[in-house]
Amino acid sequence: MHSETLNGKTVVVKYGGNAMKNERLKRAVIEDVVFFHKVGVRIVLVHGGGPEIEAMLRALSIESRFVDGLRYTDKRTMEVVQMALCGRVNKDLTAMIVQNGVRAVGISGIDGGLLRARPTTAKDLGLVGEIDAVDSGFLSVLLDAGLLPVVSSVALNTKAGELGESDHSLVLNINADTAAPHIAAAIKAKKLVVMTDIAGVLRNVSKPESLIPQITLAEIPGLKASGIISGGMIPKIDGAVRAVENGVQDVLIIDGREEHALRDALSADRKKGTTITRY
Repeated sequence: MHSETLNGKTVVVKYGGNAMKNERLKRAVIEDVVFFHKVGVRIVLVHGGGPEIEAMLRALSIESRFVDGLRYTDKRTMEVVQMALCGRVNKDLTAMIVQNGVRAVGISGIDGGLLRARPTTAKDLGLVGEIDAVDSGFLSVLLDAGLLPVVSSVALNTKAGELGESDHSLVLNINADTAAPHIAAAIKAKKLVVMTDIAGVLRNVSKPESLIPQITLAEIPGLKASGIISGGMIPKIDGAVRAVENGVQDVLIIDGREEHALRDALSADRKKGTTITRY
């Protein structure tokens, strides 16, 4: 798949993981995003900020807690998530893109009511949400204006009024691996690219050569049952399933620790990462 075939098409890129801590890799991601925007690809950059959140939590002596690869978010943690994601991380990424000659706009899932969610009931994660709705029209306005949206993964809490809690319950933390597929599906994106800290889906996590290059939706239950898809890969795969089932052509899970991994994934014959397809 070469970049010219994506001209005029929308690609949602989920950016996160430890690569965000490496300035060289961060610059490479921004260069790739800028490159594709300039050749006519409609890019939406959805980001997490785990490393930044962790650093802030440590500085404030707040303990991190994870449940099945997802962050447990209490009220104090939610304050830090908002500060990190909607503040420093979002604006730093936006500034870097603008400095490279592209009109980017940094927003959160709160802005314009882009993401609306309710507290998750699948497991006790505190102020972590399940997305109910995405305002695709809001993003379309930005994209049609030639802007590059940079979206931080928080959402409005649709149950806040019922909960009767403090103002912090107005906002929910959303895993970026969850937010990006919802956004991709809502705006009918051609592709979703998930940048992570592993080469892709591996049959043996200690052996990069055990990479599975392509997975169909029908194969996923078996890979989960066997434990090949587990831990932090579960939300990524679940998000990929949602995206593909809702019209996204394919989902690419790539190693964000490799310089210019995004450009390689979208511009050349792919020999790295895992592609999730319907069939």
